[in-house]
Amino acid sequence: MAEKIIMPKQGLQMTEGTITEWLRPEGAAIKKGEPLFEMETDKLTITIDSPVDGILLKIIAPEGTTVPITNTIAIAGSPGEDVSFIETGSASPGAGVPCIEAESAVSVPLTPGAESSVSPTAAVAADAAPQRVFISPRAKTLAEELAIDYSVISGGAPDGMIIERDIIAAQTAARAAARPAARAVMQTDENLAARPTVMAIADTASAHSAAQAVHRISVRMDEAVKLRSESNKKISYTGLITYATVRALADFPAVNAEFTTEGARLRNYLNLGVAVAPDGGLTAPVIKDARKYTMASLSAHITELAAKARGNEVLPDDFAGSCFTVSNLGMYGPDESIAVVLPPESGVLAAGRITDTPVAIDGAVAVKPVMKLALSYDNRAVGGATAAKFLARIKAYLECPYLML
Repeated sequence: MAEKIIMPKQGLQMTEGTITEWLRPEGAAIKKGEPLFEMETDKLTITIDSPVDGILLKIIAPEGTTVPITNTIAIAGSPGEDVSFIETGSASPGAGVPCIEAESAVSVPLTPGAESSVSPTAAVAADAAPQRVFISPRAKTLAEELAIDYSVISGGAPDGMIIERDIIAAQTAARAAARPAARAVMQTDENLAARPTVMAIADTASAHSAAQAVHRISVRMDEAVKLRSESNKKISYTGLITYATVRALADFPAVNAEFTTEGARLRNYLNLGVAVAPDGGLTAPVIKDARKYTMASLSAHITELAAKARGNEVLPDDFAGSCFTVSNLGMYGPDESIAVVLPPESGVLAAGRITDTPVAIDGAVAVKPVMKLALSYDNRAVGGATAAKFLARIKAYLECPYLML
């Protein structure tokens, strides 16, 4: 029997999602639990698995379509099945996507000798009439965070809509363009003869080590302790910290970056390493596509990974592809710990133990459970201010974990 595939709700405040790519074409066999399409909201980009087995009989919402939650986006069933009787609802490309008004502009590339403050994506206003720019909420947020002028970008989705991967591509191209220009400016220096050796040493060092910086913060954990108790301890502290990190990375995608020879490259996926300590050692198996988990399922998966590590059942592939790592060694006693960033990861969040600590509340002193966090990050790929905001967002989620439910 034919079944509707609907736009799923991925978060408490989600009202609609934009389909950025169908991973299976019409007429193809689909299997429950296997990737079916990619979608984008104002909070995240995520791959959605098929909810059913069968044949993808009809795609109702093509790529670039913004669809309210629970609306039909496709129909699956048996080969040749009649689906004309199914009410499909309506959704048109660009529907529900905010139209950002902007003056049409032209790109100004950086040339040798240009001022270093000029960005390759900077633009000057043209005399043409204003035109509408279609951009998804997620892409707009990322563009503003990276200071990218999206009005000069050509969207890769149908109808020219700009989506997150278009912003990422623009940022990568901008850095690639700036690098040779910066070198050209450096060659005008009077001490050019002394530079080749210095630059060679710097390039060699940067290829093998991160420019590590660290931010620290204290977090009140009384609400987190309460939530864990209400879950009958099915949600671990490591699970809570890791889930808060996933949510914060969705809020600050610029933190999920990798430093390359061409500069920082943003990733459009999130594989998260979680440190576990079997038999006194320390290892960090990787949770692939960490954004697809709920708080409870992520905590359960971490427990499974720890059990596999203790049983020496972790395979080499389980350690591959990490973007960021969470390390909670608080249960072993340290009040605070600082981890080392291992490129190509962008950072490591290390948690200490939860201790009863006097804190000031409304002018009075009270004793509350407090945990210290330390964020180590590769300052070549992640800016200091962005890292500080990211760490503060993790604190906010842990101090009010119900925001994550």
